[in-house]
Amino acid sequence: MLLQKAEIVPVRTDQDLVRARHAAREAAARLGFSLVDQTKIVTAASELARNTIIHGKGGTMTIDVLREAARVGLQMVFEDRGPGIVDLELALKDGYTTGKGLGLGLSGSKRLMSEFEVTSRVGEGTRVRVVRWKHT
Repeated sequence: MLLQKAEIVPVRTDQDLVRARHAAREAAARLGFSLVDQTKIVTAASELARNTIIHGKGGTMTIDVLREAARVGLQMVFEDRGPGIVDLELALKDGYTTGKGLGLGLSGSKRLMSEFEVTSRVGEGTRVRVVRWKHT
């Protein structure tokens, strides 16, 4: 269940990457996540925003607050209309990269968050949804 109006952050430039990190940190702090969890959330946001810029040719990050029973969650959705991911299974493996990075963006983000979903269509773009839950 969505708790508040979503915040949409453009993710097209390095400056936008900084804004995305800041928005993720602010939202996590507002929800009372620990510093360790805030760091995990910001790291995932940074990696996924960077992928959106480099591989997706730019897109958006949407931040939502979720509430379910005795827990609250921070959801971030990264969407682009780039070339898409040809082999999603391969892209999720540690060390796989099509660029100059370490190949830990998707797989690392998956480990840092409570929930992780990625959908991609070649020629249409990619959508990555992540959630970090906090028990209240």
